[in-house]
Amino acid sequence: MPPTPRCNPRSLNCQTGENRIDRADRGFNRGIKVHSAIKVCLVAGARPNFMKVAPLIRELRAHPDRFEYCLVHTGQHYDHEMSGVFFAELDIPAPDFELGAGGGSHATQTAKIMVEFERVCEEYEPDIVIVVGDVNSTLAAALVAKKLHIAVAHVEAGLRSGDTGMPEEINRMATDAISDYFFVTEESGLRHLEREGKDPARVHFVGHVMIDNLFHQLEKLKCMDVARLSTTSIKSWAREYGVLTLHRPGNVDDPRVLAPMIRAIAEVARDLPIVFPVHPRTREQLRKHGIALSDNFIVTGPLGYLDFLNLWKDARVVLTDSGGVQEETTAVGVPCLTLRDSTERPVTVSEGSNTLVGSDPGRIISAVQRALAGQSRTTGRPRYWDGRASQRIVSTLARQMSAP
Repeated sequence: MPPTPRCNPRSLNCQTGENRIDRADRGFNRGIKVHSAIKVCLVAGARPNFMKVAPLIRELRAHPDRFEYCLVHTGQHYDHEMSGVFFAELDIPAPDFELGAGGGSHATQTAKIMVEFERVCEEYEPDIVIVVGDVNSTLAAALVAKKLHIAVAHVEAGLRSGDTGMPEEINRMATDAISDYFFVTEESGLRHLEREGKDPARVHFVGHVMIDNLFHQLEKLKCMDVARLSTTSIKSWAREYGVLTLHRPGNVDDPRVLAPMIRAIAEVARDLPIVFPVHPRTREQLRKHGIALSDNFIVTGPLGYLDFLNLWKDARVVLTDSGGVQEETTAVGVPCLTLRDSTERPVTVSEGSNTLVGSDPGRIISAVQRALAGQSRTTGRPRYWDGRASQRIVSTLARQMSAP
């Protein structure tokens, strides 16, 4: 018999020895009458997902008379550093259900998540499942919920890169095809969903929960002793620096792309030290293909959220292929050079501090030189990126799900 999902003792029907926790004692009840609450199941599969659900959890907690929730970690990206400290940093509790889906191919991983998440839904019986972003967990959980006739809300709906070679683009399109509520971060999402024939009454332009979390964490940084963060010592040594993140398969899996890109950034690093928190996937590809990093790179392992925020917020320039980093740098106004030819977040280019430079070495070097010369465009903050997206989402759900 397949193993049942691991669950936190706060979760409904969680086994403790031979006895189940009595309904009156369940942590999920959170002091409200069960029959009056909208039961929400939030699903996350990777560290960026938890950063997006964190503000939603804080907002749901602010309305205990209307909502109860459970948090599911699918285990899509298993991280040994994702411990109690990580969740304390985000001001959220540990997951109620941990599915342990692990790695494998896209099909294997998606199938594992679906099997285990179906059990969670049958046990917890949510009124709505909220999925965020565009990882395999997003699509897998949405498929399970929809087939069980549970409403699905997609946070970050409508984003499109136009590149169906990216698995994330397939996940975005397929999730939006079956969702019931669409929470949109930028106006391009509205246009995409309108073109795809979505009911306008179900589409809500709310802003971005990732920015909610960013502002929350920036306030925490102001009040804490940053000397205990590992990146503070780097900043003390390198008064001016750039930051590099690199992890997408299209950039790191092919040495014909990765090697020239690293050489170009090494050229930049002669004049500006580049701090490079190396993703495990990237580290393996560098090792596999014998690509060495010059001494001008300041190499670290993966960083916690506050450690990384403490680093990049004061960088002269950030080079990345991450969608989330594009958004966060835009919100703070840090020059960002995206090492991709397309982005599903065009507002970061049209209104923000982001520039698409692709993987061409010459373009990368020229773009960094322009950024360091102060030739970046004047930036603004996109509409509704004000730290209140989670409030709008929870308010919308309370209104629409309570309607007769």
